[in-house]
Amino acid sequence: MAGHTTMLLLIPAGIVVGLGASFSGLGGGFLMVPLLLLAGYTAQKAVGTSFLAIMIISFSALLAHGKLANVDYRAGIMLGLGGILGAQAGARLVENVSTASFRKIFAVILVALAAYMFFKK
Repeated sequence: MAGHTTMLLLIPAGIVVGLGASFSGLGGGFLMVPLLLLAGYTAQKAVGTSFLAIMIISFSALLAHGKLANVDYRAGIMLGLGGILGAQAGARLVENVSTASFRKIFAVILVALAAYMFFKK
């Protein structure tokens, strides 16, 4: 678990993640998980803690985007229903992965997504 100083740094980190998540729609986990890993959390604890934070951030972002009429509620609900199944499977999968392996897998996913977005026309 993180120390007192690290815990205090999580508030400004949450502000940055909230800004990035609301702006990009990526949910913020791509920022939150590495921050929690750097704070000393295991992969499993970082992922679980990130989801709690992202749930709170996402609700706030949903309210803001809803006021701007930028939400397709039907599509969001359908994606969310499918995501429930995927989330249950993913939580069980990450239990079998070491933190060191998780870091490498997460980094590869981020680099692949970045390359895809950068080179896509």
